[in-house]
Amino acid sequence: MLAGIDLQDRVVTGDALYAQKELSRQIVEQGGDYLFIVKANQATLLDDIATLFADLPTPAGMAEQWGRHGNRHEVRRIWTSTDLNEYSGWPHLAQVCQIERQRTCKGQVQREIAFAITSLCPQKASPGKLLALIRGHWSIENKLHWVRDVTFDEDRSQVRKGSGPQVMACLRNTTIGLLRLKGVTNIAAARRRNACHPDEALALLGIHI
Repeated sequence: MLAGIDLQDRVVTGDALYAQKELSRQIVEQGGDYLFIVKANQATLLDDIATLFADLPTPAGMAEQWGRHGNRHEVRRIWTSTDLNEYSGWPHLAQVCQIERQRTCKGQVQREIAFAITSLCPQKASPGKLLALIRGHWSIENKLHWVRDVTFDEDRSQVRKGSGPQVMACLRNTTIGLLRLKGVTNIAAARRRNACHPDEALALLGIHI
């Protein structure tokens, strides 16, 4: 699919599923850059990055962002390093990152650590820019994947054979897209309203009764 897309000067972000060597190589060869989260599906790379930041007293770069949502306070921090560039065989690797997300709500503190790789060198992407790119990616995931998983309860769907799962995923994505275009921010509330007012649901498709 990427072969037909102009990636010149674009940054492709993705979760751990996309952290693949051939995909990383393809993106850079097409003129773009990648920024991927790294998890256990790339166990050796994950271990290398985690060990690096555990042993690195002073990472090359660091940035943080603060935010507040109601009574929830959030702090996001990122540390970056180029120390694995020569050691790792990952295509076009320019920086590795450790990202920390800390949430405080009603005195309870939650802390998450994630790791990432990118072909963006420090001259092209500061720690602050990388943190903004990662936050933007997570924002997309929250608006789509979290809604599909939780609001539409996708993981417990019993449609599992043939093309059924793909068709249902397409229908969910279409529904979410139509509601977003209408300006809906609370998908769960919109689902409940459309269940009670099917004429409004049909109006999203341009059908008026």
